[in-house]
Amino acid sequence: MKPESKTWVEVSKKALTNNVKAFRRHLGAKVGVMAVVKSNAYGHGLVETAQIADAAGAAWFGVDNVDEGIALRKAGITKPILILGYTIKSRLPDAVKNDLSFILSNLETVLALKKLKLTGRKGSLAKVHLKIETGTTRQGVEGQDLLHIVREIKKTPGVQIEGASTHYANIEDTTETSFAQRQLQRFKEGVTLICQEGIDPKVMHTACSAAAILFPDTYFNLARVGISMYGLWPSKETQAVAQREKKALHLVPALSWKTRIAQVKHVKKGTPVSYGLTESVVHDSKIAVLPVGYWDGFDRGLSSVGHVLVRGQLCKVVGRICMNMCMIDVTDVRNLSLEDEVVLLGVQKDEQISAQDIAGKIGTIHYEVVTRINPLLPRIVKA
Repeated sequence: MKPESKTWVEVSKKALTNNVKAFRRHLGAKVGVMAVVKSNAYGHGLVETAQIADAAGAAWFGVDNVDEGIALRKAGITKPILILGYTIKSRLPDAVKNDLSFILSNLETVLALKKLKLTGRKGSLAKVHLKIETGTTRQGVEGQDLLHIVREIKKTPGVQIEGASTHYANIEDTTETSFAQRQLQRFKEGVTLICQEGIDPKVMHTACSAAAILFPDTYFNLARVGISMYGLWPSKETQAVAQREKKALHLVPALSWKTRIAQVKHVKKGTPVSYGLTESVVHDSKIAVLPVGYWDGFDRGLSSVGHVLVRGQLCKVVGRICMNMCMIDVTDVRNLSLEDEVVLLGVQKDEQISAQDIAGKIGTIHYEVVTRINPLLPRIVKA
């Protein structure tokens, strides 16, 4: 039975469960899996994905902001949740109240926590993870600034340094690991500084998906698994090295994106299609109108170059993609009916359109393709 929607996303419970369990086996019993479900779970649906990952044995959940964390708490997620993005000072009380750990990388946040007059009791304890700058030149702190923050936290009641982390700048897009190894060493040096101040971070995490697949030295006791939890390899390089080293990790893509045929029309040779008259049909053609466009996340860069699947056949996008519609050539598809299912991303019969395929056509990465699917579209969990 089709959903009562023009365009929707299907998420495979079986695939997500497989991927979480595959990483649990791969990482070993001493390393927990953080299911990174930030940004609407990379387009897969925040709550839906988290509930599946929870049942599959994820130990932690990674979100971008307080609101995502609260949504998970309301959905019944009781396991630890870490806010990976920046938490603005006015939302610190909400993080504390909802037992959300959060990344900390500046002194101003510590001073804001001091003003809250936390007690350390339940509902009044701020659990922070110090982000150590090691080479990404992004979120993070190092050296004397790190020491200053640690010393200020020690003087602030109700604030616990629960963890320490960093992020690798170039571990996915290369088969050469020297920069990542230097970052790992800098992280260890930062942790040493923290420990010298009498603080022992209980949770240590540096590994993203690529590091979790390839580099055991990065594991510590928690790995942040993002893109690969959804069955997508971080990069071709990561996949190539994993295959070369015979890493037994079978990943299954979890997302399918679908729409329906809204209209079919017969047009004569030379007829222009869509805005700007950028493309005309080169022969008498059958054109189908789809109720999906760049508002939904179907990128305008796919105009005249993208493909979709109809009855198991690849059908080309014709002309410019509009805000809420696009047109495809279905001349060679037989027995079409109004509201027939169309696959924008996924498998239909023997054909497949992957996020990597789409990314290649619009000059981006598959992360962006799935993450930018409009979060207002229904996410439907399939067994």
